[in-house]
Amino acid sequence: MSSNDIAIRVTNLSKCYEIYDSPRDRLKQFVAPSLQRLAGRQAGQYFREFWALKDVSFEIKKGETVGIIGRNGSGKSTLLQMICGTLNPTNGIIQTNGRIAALLELGSGFNPEFTGRENVYMNASVLGLTNEEIDTRFNDIVAFADIGDFIEQPVKTYSSGMIVRLAFAVIAHVDANILVVDEALSVGDSFFSQKCMRFLRNFMKNGTVLFVSHDTGSIKNLCSYAVWLEKGQVIQEGSPKGVCELYLEAFYEAQQGKSSTTKIRAFKKPDDSLPIKDQRLEFINTSNLRNDLQIFKFDPDAASFGKGGAQIHDVRLLDENEHPLAWIVGGEKVTLRVVVHAYQELDSPIIGFYVKDRLGQTLFGDNTFLFYKGHPVRCQEGSELQANFVFYMPLLPAGEYSIATAIANGTQEIHEQHHWIHDAVLFKSESSSVASGLIGIPMLEVKLHTLETMI
Repeated sequence: MSSNDIAIRVTNLSKCYEIYDSPRDRLKQFVAPSLQRLAGRQAGQYFREFWALKDVSFEIKKGETVGIIGRNGSGKSTLLQMICGTLNPTNGIIQTNGRIAALLELGSGFNPEFTGRENVYMNASVLGLTNEEIDTRFNDIVAFADIGDFIEQPVKTYSSGMIVRLAFAVIAHVDANILVVDEALSVGDSFFSQKCMRFLRNFMKNGTVLFVSHDTGSIKNLCSYAVWLEKGQVIQEGSPKGVCELYLEAFYEAQQGKSSTTKIRAFKKPDDSLPIKDQRLEFINTSNLRNDLQIFKFDPDAASFGKGGAQIHDVRLLDENEHPLAWIVGGEKVTLRVVVHAYQELDSPIIGFYVKDRLGQTLFGDNTFLFYKGHPVRCQEGSELQANFVFYMPLLPAGEYSIATAIANGTQEIHEQHHWIHDAVLFKSESSSVASGLIGIPMLEVKLHTLETMI
């Protein structure tokens, strides 16, 4: 690949900070090593090394939108600051091709004593604009920021949302080739966030975007590639859907320990089966439920994680006659049936699901917690649990979709995740009636007519 096709190239990038336990140690480090070397002794070290980044390498092609995801302290902000040139690396090489505009930490690049107007001129000039160019764009910047007369007030009087508004307004008007956006956008109100997203999507048509967020939904929605940073190192990179799924697993492992391999047990299955009631949600103990292997559509080898105290054994999407569905149109009544094997006693089991599009974006979902809050269905070790979610399927644009399912124990806020399957069931939508958006609605009636002209 030609170097002209690369917007950002990072090679073996590392950043080390010197951590001192006391000011005295900092003074020792400044003086003692030189004296020790003059005396022919080995120089001492009075600090600890902290590697914020270590041997990070990746490339971003022109026109790509790349997401950087990672927990606090993973090195995301350090990486962005070095790419933008506000921080020098300890080792490694950074190559950029084009003008970079960045929205990093809240208020970075602004002088709090200066007015908004003065900060616009200072910030835009740093990004490469001349005073004449700033003059012609100033009114547009102020209109985009929408902070009114505060543009003439010192920035130290601004709220955090106003600072983000002004900072984003500047970078939106400097004709950058590369846009670097940190988590700061989450500070603004919903109206301004929508304005920013419209700008981002328009910029993405031709420009390169490096986008940092904790929100896996934003990464999957916006980005064509994703990089997962953890403790200063690249853990995984690739498709946003795959990277975000691994990041989700790591999130739960950090809370409840490593996932375990689910054990295989034999379950007794008497001939009698339990009736299925026609209600919105049924959550029943089904140790006696019979499995019909002829209509088995569940993928037992799908990517999954969990503690292993319970295992999802079967997932099916059924029509009103309990026949399996491989495709839908939308608007029909369906049942999502999830069968779970319990390898330990569950005192407050929660079974849930998400329906996702091909990019991994969550469209809708639900779980059993609220329906059984206050009277949970206890499940003994060695038994089975079945949840039936009965609902009308929304209208979905034609394409392929997947259903993620999970079994946990506890509450929605505090729980132990026993088994989460990312793509348990796949199905297709054949609908052609969704004009726009991710989900359509069953339209009961549409009328269009003229009214009598009022004189």
